[in-house]
Parts: sequence; structure tokens; C-alpha cells
Amino acid sequence: MSETRVLELRFSSDPKKLRMVRERVQEIAEDIGCSKKLISDLVIAINEACMNIMQHAYKGDKSGQIILEIEKERGDLQIILTDFAEPVDPMVIRPRDLEDVKPGGLGTYFIQEIMDDCTYGHLDNSAGNFLRMRKKIDGRVDDTESTELEAKAKF
Repeated sequence: MSETRVLELRFSSDPKKLRMVRERVQEIAEDIGCSKKLISDLVIAINEACMNIMQHAYKGDKSGQIILEIEKERGDLQIILTDFAEPVDPMVIRPRDLEDVKPGGLGTYFIQEIMDDCTYGHLDNSAGNFLRMRKKIDGRVDDTESTELEAKAKF
């Protein structure tokens, strides 16, 4: 099994960095041939995960460090986000009830809906946490190609 790292990005836990993160994720997803829908989904999930780290792990401290790694292995993307904040209890990381209508608080819900797998954990031998997400990308085609293929199949 051969993994290819397609991105390693280190940045501070300042929300102003999120635009750069979104742009880099979009560029990488385009470069590896993801559909427009998948690109949008990946950008949303990674942005939400980064925001959760900034708000909950670092509690708004803009000096914390975050590492984003994206690896491609066959038909999967593996996304790993690492922080160096105090360990967070993975048992308390869960989406709020959708019946509880209020602004915010849906990041974990979006991440779990978009990704095929999510694993939270602590770093060995140091303070910090990681989020490992996996998304199948095998067989994805550009949305315009998909629409054209569907149209051709009807005739």
C-alpha cells in the first residue's frame, strides 16, 4: 500500500489563516481530479475541523499550531489534522441535536456527514490531538462529465 502525501501545511490557529487553508485544499483536490461537489465537501469538512480546533482545543489562542496533511492512497484521501493543545476527550466530540435550532455548532455534524470515516485521538508522548478523516475518491469524475454521461445514457 503506497501512500502519496499531496499536502503538508503548517499554520497558526488564527481564523484568518482559514482562507489560505481552503484555497490550498481546493487546489490539491482539483489537481488530483476530484469532482466539484467533492472539492466543495472537502473544503467544508476541513474548514470546520480547523475551526473546531481553533475554538475548542486552543480556546481562541491564535498562537497555537495546526498541521494539515493530505495523503492519497489508491481511491482514498486521508486527511490528518494535528494540534498541540491540551488533550480533548474524544467522547465529548459529537454533533449537537439538529432539533436544537441555533446558530453554529454543526461543524462535527458536517464532518461526519461528508467523510467516510473519522477518528479522534491524542498524540503519543506529548500534548496534542489528532483528527484522521478518510474519504473515498475512487471513480469520481468532474460534475460536467457526469452530467454529459447521464444525458447520453438517456438517448
